[in-house]
Formats: sequence, structure tokens, C-alpha cells
Amino acid sequence: MSTEKTSRYVRLRVEVVLEVEDADAVTGAAVRRIAADPGTPEAERAHAESAVTEDTAEALAYLVDPFDLVREVPGVELQQASWSSEPIDYDPDSPEWDLDEDDVDEDDAADGEEDARTGGIG
Repeated sequence: MSTEKTSRYVRLRVEVVLEVEDADAVTGAAVRRIAADPGTPEAERAHAESAVTEDTAEALAYLVDPFDLVREVPGVELQQASWSSEPIDYDPDSPEWDLDEDDVDEDDAADGEEDARTGGIG
């Protein structure tokens, strides 16, 4: 594989399902983080505190930072990140939640079929 044909950019997709055992602890941590940020204007701080207090998923989104996932990885620099959180109905026994099956679009499926035919050599 030559360097000219290989992109330096990689999209890493991560899906995490968390069980919130103590919503007050999550909310409290988010409120403390907001309060500890001296660069946040007062109006924005009030809005953020209201959002994390009303919605535990919002509090988690405020606490989880994708930069933390790659901070210690040598040779990479985070270029862009987006993330969200939402309450979900989760049943670990449901086939919907099989971690072995990724959400694959049609292009990826075609690439996977070709990789299978070529032994993974592109």
C-alpha cells in the first residue's frame, strides 16, 4: 500500500451504551464542570446548567469528550469530532443490539464483498 494512495484521515466510529445508575451523580458532575470553566459567559453557563439538569443524556454528552479517547494515541491529532447522546430502550438480549453486526451502508457492503473475494487486499 503506497503512501500516495492512502488517506491520512480516518473516521473512527464508536457507539457506546451506558447504564446510568446514579443520574444525580452524572448531573452533579456536569454542573461542576460547567461551573469550573472560567471562559463560559454567564448566559451560556445558565443555559448549559439548565440543559444538563433537565436531561441526564445531555449531562453525559457534556462530560464525554472525544479528545480524551485519542489524547494518548501516538501519531494522531484529532481534526474534528461530533457526538450526541439520547435516552434509549436497551435490551441486551435483543438481536438489534448484536455488537458483531455493524451498521453497514451499501458501499461498505460492496467493499466488504470485494475484500472477501480478494482476501482483504484492496
